[in-house]
Amino acid sequence: MTERRPYPSDISDARWALIEPTLTAWRKARVDRRPTGVQAPTDLRDIFNAILYVNRTGIAWKYLPHDFPPHGTVYAYYAAWRDQGIFAALNYALTGLARVKEGRPAEPTAAVIDTQSVKTSTNPPTETQGTDAAKKIVGRKRGVVTDVSGLLLAVLVCAASVSENQVGIALLDQAKASHPALTKTWVDAGFKAQFVEHAAALGIDAEIVPRNTQTSGFSVVKRRWVVERTLGWLMLHRRLARDFESLPRSSESMIHIAMIDNVSKRITGENTPTWRGTY
Repeated sequence: MTERRPYPSDISDARWALIEPTLTAWRKARVDRRPTGVQAPTDLRDIFNAILYVNRTGIAWKYLPHDFPPHGTVYAYYAAWRDQGIFAALNYALTGLARVKEGRPAEPTAAVIDTQSVKTSTNPPTETQGTDAAKKIVGRKRGVVTDVSGLLLAVLVCAASVSENQVGIALLDQAKASHPALTKTWVDAGFKAQFVEHAAALGIDAEIVPRNTQTSGFSVVKRRWVVERTLGWLMLHRRLARDFESLPRSSESMIHIAMIDNVSKRITGENTPTWRGTY
């Protein structure tokens, strides 16, 4: 890595040791396919730090500070890793490590599913957006599957007009393919009989957990609070405060990147600096 003053979003040596083998293997496979077999001089850690900087601060690619590699180079690596599923694979591998550290099996057997509708910027094409009539939001819908600790198992981004059932069914298929040991999931009342039947066909018991209508204001709902907390974690990354991405798969990658940031800290025991409790 080139010498420069570190940013708060930079990855530590311990966290880089978890991530570097995957990116180095990707680079080696790419070099092996080149006629010249010459490796590009770009430092992969600098590239990854630049991507984390964009994810954490929410800036546009062209506004990257000049002490990072050129923004075009950073975006080219980001797009390659996005399209080849590197971010998703890395996130799921780290999730397994984090689960083992917590004393759980690497493969989860239970999951929690929820969706979040967010407004979009002017970047996304109109055909990738829609209106969530229930929440009065024009934009996109994020569907996430987490384990019982809130770690990401699957993600889907689509138009906000897509129903909970449709999103949930697609998420179940994705999660079951990546984590075949899944046999239980908890969801809110927005998921209906069609979702429950599809879950049963996959060998998953889907339990709908309704909110207590007798309680006014905020209340912790059984199991569902876990995935709602995960959605809260995502919103700490300013690139996710609104959907700025032209492609839904870019939105999904930004979610994976945010969770890579989160789960790698869990494994190494690091925390994000905060001002709370300092006054």
